[in-house]
Amino acid sequence: MHQPAIPPASAPTPHADSAFPRLYVPEEVAAVLGCSAWWVKDRARRRLIPFTRVGRAYRFTGEHLAEIIRMHEARPAALQQHRAAARASKPPTPQPSPPSAAPAARLRARPPRRARQGQFGTAA
Repeated sequence: MHQPAIPPASAPTPHADSAFPRLYVPEEVAAVLGCSAWWVKDRARRRLIPFTRVGRAYRFTGEHLAEIIRMHEARPAALQQHRAAARASKPPTPQPSPPSAAPAARLRARPPRRARQGQFGTAA
C-alpha cells in the first residue's frame, strides 16, 4: 500500500500567500511599533485599534498594522500653523451667541451622614 506524501509543516501550501493574509501576534506588532505587547492587547480589548479575533487571541494583519500607524500619526506643527493661517484669512462666519447663563452658584460641602461618635465613628 502506498500512502500519499504529506508535506512538512514548514512548507507553505500553494495558495497560502494569495488566499489568506498573514496574521501577526501582539508581540510582533509591539516590536514593529516599539511599544509593549500589553499596550497592543489593551488597545485591542478596548476596541481602539483594528484587530482580528481568533478564538480568544488577538491577531493583526498587515492592513491592521498600517491603519494603527496612520491612526497614531502626528502632523508637523508647521502644517497645522499653515492651516490655521488659511482659516484666519477667510472671512469669519457668524456664530450664534451662547444663551445667557446665570452666575454659577458656589458649591458647598454636604453635611456628614452621621454625627461623629468618637474619633473613628465607633461607640466603644
